Amino acid sequence: MPPIDPEILGRLQFAFTVSFHILFPTLTIGLAGYLTFLEWRWLRTRDDTFLRLYKFWVKIFALAFGMGVVSGLVLSYQFGTNWSEFSRITGPVLGPLLGFEVLTAFFLEAGFLGIMLFGWDKVGEKLHFLATSLVAFGTALSAFWILSANSWMQTPAGASIVDGHFVVDDWLAVIFNPSFVYRFLHMTTASYLTTSLVISGISAFYILRGDTTGTARRAFSIAMWGVLVLAPLQVLLGDQHGLNTLEHQPIKVAAMEGNWNTESNVPLLLFAIPDQAEETNHLEVGIPNGASLILRHSADGVVPGLKEVPKADRPPVGIVFWSFRLMVGLGFLFVALGLWGLWARWRGRLYDTRPLKWLAVALTPTGFVATLAGWFVTEVGRQPYTVYGLLRTADSTSPSVAASAIATTLTIFLIVYGGLFGAFLYYLGKLIRQGPSEPETTGETPEAMRGARPGLVVPAE
Repeated sequence: MPPIDPEILGRLQFAFTVSFHILFPTLTIGLAGYLTFLEWRWLRTRDDTFLRLYKFWVKIFALAFGMGVVSGLVLSYQFGTNWSEFSRITGPVLGPLLGFEVLTAFFLEAGFLGIMLFGWDKVGEKLHFLATSLVAFGTALSAFWILSANSWMQTPAGASIVDGHFVVDDWLAVIFNPSFVYRFLHMTTASYLTTSLVISGISAFYILRGDTTGTARRAFSIAMWGVLVLAPLQVLLGDQHGLNTLEHQPIKVAAMEGNWNTESNVPLLLFAIPDQAEETNHLEVGIPNGASLILRHSADGVVPGLKEVPKADRPPVGIVFWSFRLMVGLGFLFVALGLWGLWARWRGRLYDTRPLKWLAVALTPTGFVATLAGWFVTEVGRQPYTVYGLLRTADSTSPSVAASAIATTLTIFLIVYGGLFGAFLYYLGKLIRQGPSEPETTGETPEAMRGARPGLVVPAE
């Protein structure tokens, strides 16, 4: 068996660790906003249902936040170990952007997280709400800097190559590069939508289990409003992001569409088996002129083809093609869930329609699946470049790292991360089984709950 290329192993290792890590910021970005909303509603209404929901979901937020910090630590080290040339060449651009993320967003999150989790009986209500709001702002600010750095790699601007490395000419052009706004809005909306799906699914589980206290119903109602608004918004943002990608990364769009020849009247392929070696598709099933209509807003619009560039400059088509369809298919399923919830609400049967609740339960993890699929489209579709059009992946690796060393660390990561994820699921399942504490079943008064430690969980059975 021929040895595996260190570049491929390095890509696999980074793909695994970043895919694992992104699950947790996706949830914490959305949950931080949800917690801010819950505490704001409690302060406005003094309805302790909102407080009980806050005390429950803040524990899940803390668990996911911790996992995000732990799983993200190794990413920066991999830049130095496996991708030293990438770090050397892009360091003057990406180093400050990632440094800004740590110095602003992470410090803001970490600084106020303790108050948010343990400050109920130590600070006033308004100061506690400020801490929650600042943690939520910090998660969004973190996404701002990380997505600015990633977007610059996709659509580099504001920097030029001098003496073998990038030099910044215009920081505003670097930060607000051509794809940044689209990617930032698309990703943050994905985080809030994913969180809405998690909350609606878990709340639907409680209702199906027989919860009649009103807490689960309140959470289910809020989450279904979130799905109703965010899912169509995400489809719209995704369309605009796709048009931006067509302008700046046309070959990525060609891979997304499975289109080999630059031509007009291109169908929207619902199913196909791309054959990269033969430069064709097998078993095509599509909608006539669909791709031209979506991308060019004209049935005879011209769509770029993969053959526009040499084979060495094309991304892995199959991964991009199917990841895109998985993401889009799930997106329209989320839209259907939101519309069904609206119909059930209009008929006064939001909490009584069992198939709707079962669908919500089934879709609980699918927001993460759609998010990962979207990132596969973005990152795999950028290949064979780390900085699109300017720096190839093959020129970004560490020249002296052996394939065996990367394979060994990848194996260790698989084992350690598998254990971490198992522990996460165990404690998450334990929290979900216990559920929000209820005064009717625990004997707690609302006043006692306000002073209770957020770590206290009493089974609602």
